[in-house]
Amino acid sequence: MKKFPQYYRLSKSESLFVREPLSRFKNLVFLCKVLYNFVNAFLKMHSIGTCVTIFGSARFGPETNHYHDAVKIGAKLAKLGFTVMTGGGPGIMEAANKGAYEAGGYSVGCNIVLPVEQIQNPYLHKWVYIPYFFVRKVILIKYSYAFVVMPGGIGTLDELFEALTLIQNKIINNFPIVIFDKKYHEELIHHIQMMSENESISPEDMKLLFVTDSVDELIAHIKKHAIKQFGLKKQPYKAKWWFGERRKR
Repeated sequence: MKKFPQYYRLSKSESLFVREPLSRFKNLVFLCKVLYNFVNAFLKMHSIGTCVTIFGSARFGPETNHYHDAVKIGAKLAKLGFTVMTGGGPGIMEAANKGAYEAGGYSVGCNIVLPVEQIQNPYLHKWVYIPYFFVRKVILIKYSYAFVVMPGGIGTLDELFEALTLIQNKIINNFPIVIFDKKYHEELIHHIQMMSENESISPEDMKLLFVTDSVDELIAHIKKHAIKQFGLKKQPYKAKWWFGERRKR
């Protein structure tokens, strides 16, 4: 089995910073590691173009309908001209990247470094290893004009609510968020509606979500609320070699 480069493997001390106060020196070392990972990711991802990020579980394989739906979605987004970005791993992430890759589009991944090693899937033109979830979420959101939430677990919900919170509080623009598969997400949508009814969120916040079972409806929604709303169009990018950037492969 493939292995992460030694540098990217998690150190046993990585979680100490959330458990107890550290010395000023150790805090400085940790900050330098975080800064390095941000800079490294920014340089690698700077020239990837306009993205749609697809969130979903690593546990749904090619034998599932979820996987095949993600392949279709990745392919259709690529044909619209979007770069398809995922967490870079297996399951739905692999499926979305595969759809974009085989459709002739551009496919990228932000791979998290875990104690149980998650190797990048084989359908990526470009990827970056990131050892911190919060850094990874910044990259997944930073370059995207729409978010597609496929069936997933706790990590997928974390990514969904991160994007929702940023949009709700106007930290980022009102990019479309599409939740795919009504049945799978039925209780989640019910809970969000309950929050609205109890006024813990605004009724207007419900409009931030579009829920569908149709790939065509998903694509039409992104066309309207991402491409048309923000006037997106393909623009050539010239990589700056002195910043360590590389052209698309």
